[in-house]
Amino acid sequence: MIAVVCAREQSLAVSEFRRVLIESGLGTTRPVDDEPRLRQMLAGAGLVMTARAADGQLHGVARCLSDGAWIAYLAELAVCRSAQGQRVGHRLLQAVRNELGPRVTLVLASVPDAVAFYEKVGMPRMSDVFFYRREA
Repeated sequence: MIAVVCAREQSLAVSEFRRVLIESGLGTTRPVDDEPRLRQMLAGAGLVMTARAADGQLHGVARCLSDGAWIAYLAELAVCRSAQGQRVGHRLLQAVRNELGPRVTLVLASVPDAVAFYEKVGMPRMSDVFFYRREA
C-alpha cells in the first residue's frame, strides 16, 4: 500500500492536476488540453484535497464545489492508475468528509468505470438526479 498524506491545498499546480487527470483515466472526460480551463476549474473549487507520498509525489486529487453549510459536489476524485486499489481514493474521500464536517452532504456523479469503487466504499446511489450536459 502506498503511504500518502491527504491535505487541503490552496494552490495546486495546473500541471500536476492535469497529470493526475490523465494518469487516473479521467483525462478522457476532462479538458486536459485546455490549460486556462483547468486553471479556472481549480480556482473555482471551494476545496482541493490531495494525496501525496512523503517525497511530494502527487497520487490523487479530490476537487469539490460547496457552500460549506449544506452540500458539496465532488467534481473529481482522480487517483493515478499506479495507486488505484491501494485505498488512496478511499483516504481522499475520508479527508474530504472530515474537512466538510458531518452537516454537509457529499454528492457526486460517477463515471461508469468507477461505480463499483463508490459502492465498495459505502456510498449509496441517489435516484432522481437530473442534469443538463455541457455543450462545449
